[in-house]
Amino acid sequence: MKTKSIQFTLFTIAFMAIIFSSCEPILPINNGGGGNGQPSNLPARTIMDTSYGADPKQKMDIYLPAGRNSTTKVIIMIHGGGWQEGDKNDMTQFQPLFKASWPDAAVVNINYRLTANPNIHYNEIMNDVKSAVNFIVGNKSNFAVSDSLFMMGASAGGHLACLYTYKYNTNGYVRAVSDMFGPVVLNDWSWYNSYNIFVGGGVWVKDVLTRYNGVALENDSTTYINNSPYRIVTSSARPTIIFHGTLDPVVPLYQSQWLNAKLTQLNVPHQYHEYPFQFHGFTPDINVDCINKTVAFFKTNLQ
Repeated sequence: MKTKSIQFTLFTIAFMAIIFSSCEPILPINNGGGGNGQPSNLPARTIMDTSYGADPKQKMDIYLPAGRNSTTKVIIMIHGGGWQEGDKNDMTQFQPLFKASWPDAAVVNINYRLTANPNIHYNEIMNDVKSAVNFIVGNKSNFAVSDSLFMMGASAGGHLACLYTYKYNTNGYVRAVSDMFGPVVLNDWSWYNSYNIFVGGGVWVKDVLTRYNGVALENDSTTYINNSPYRIVTSSARPTIIFHGTLDPVVPLYQSQWLNAKLTQLNVPHQYHEYPFQFHGFTPDINVDCINKTVAFFKTNLQ
């Protein structure tokens, strides 16, 4: 019995060693240099599927540049999918574009809980975005980055990026936001009542919006207004850059046009770019142009 007990103990230790060695830890940085904004001797590092919460969906991929230090800026990418589907892998294509355009910046690509789970609505999703931000800022010393953050999202991710930046960014960590064809007017009756063959094989838009808001528009317009970046933006909003294709069949072009007009009226620093003959999702060359314009815009709005 004693021999079996020793064998079981050794097996347990070996098993736990394998389990923990399969996950890359968030290691504290060494001195590494990099004081006074000078480049450090830290190598580039990629940390995949890092948990920022207990749910399996609360994961992020972290791309840290070589030579980073306490002044390194961080770009957070948020995927789309009508808040009900999609994955951070959908945004992976943009990471090398950011690296090419802004090699000194770190990039974080996040997942979040989805409304395909009937218990998940806007509160849970926005809490996920907030938790991801807090996780990055709370580990800035371990990652050797600053707490100067920027957000970029596509489609529903563009909506989340704008909504977080305008409404939930109370600590001011997010300096500017880039919105690629995101819906910004959720209480848009004509859009709400439309049938969209380009979403999920054909759905009523109101079903998608009802799942996100947790209630039908006809029963609670206030929730829809409060979750609409266009409705809640103020003159103190962070700088915003917007991209939209003129032939977008999913999110109405006029929503981005409205937001552009309102930002102009409020004197919020912003840019607006329409791409003729582009749909809901751009060609590779247009994606490159969007990222280059986004980086230039972010760099002019670092404070």
